[in-house]
Amino acid sequence: MNTVLTRRSVLTYAAAASVLALCSGIRPASAQGSSADAFLKQFADELVGIVNGPNPAAQKKAALGPVIDSNVDVAKIARFCLGRFWATATPAQQAQYTTMFHQVLLNEISGHLGDYRGVSYTMTGDSMQGSQTLVGTMITRPNAPTADVKWVVDSSAGAPKIVDVIAEGTSMRLTQRSDYASYLSQHGNDISALLAALQRQLGNAG
Repeated sequence: MNTVLTRRSVLTYAAAASVLALCSGIRPASAQGSSADAFLKQFADELVGIVNGPNPAAQKKAALGPVIDSNVDVAKIARFCLGRFWATATPAQQAQYTTMFHQVLLNEISGHLGDYRGVSYTMTGDSMQGSQTLVGTMITRPNAPTADVKWVVDSSAGAPKIVDVIAEGTSMRLTQRSDYASYLSQHGNDISALLAALQRQLGNAG
């Protein structure tokens, strides 16, 4: 399978890290810090209610969609990850790509809902970078090193949204953009090749 499909995307990582942190049901002690902290806590509360709820997996997946859409700027991240190729894609390709990017995210979350029990996290403060806020967390998972994860929250459009996750100093959206660019360069910069690969990934997940 191609590298672009086997490496974890920024949104997949964000979702997985969210579930990692939240399945334990532990709340951050400093959640009242900034508005971005409060935003993340609300996001956490919603995810905990779904992940730890009694509903079957299919219903949990259906419930996750609106929560992700309300808190993660999927369209903005999708466009960022496609980079310069966004401008060369047709409007139909842009729409198809964004839809599949969103679906891959939901599939990855729903596929790992039960994998992250016994995890805890703490808030480590936040810092401003223009209109964006970096909210720090330390995520602890049994039998794994503690992970330093920063959530990039953008409020430039009004309501805050997650637009990136920085894990151990590495930006997931930058990593994914590099992966997409590499994949496309190996396939004649053909957007349809990437779309076909994403479609195969969704088909395999089904």
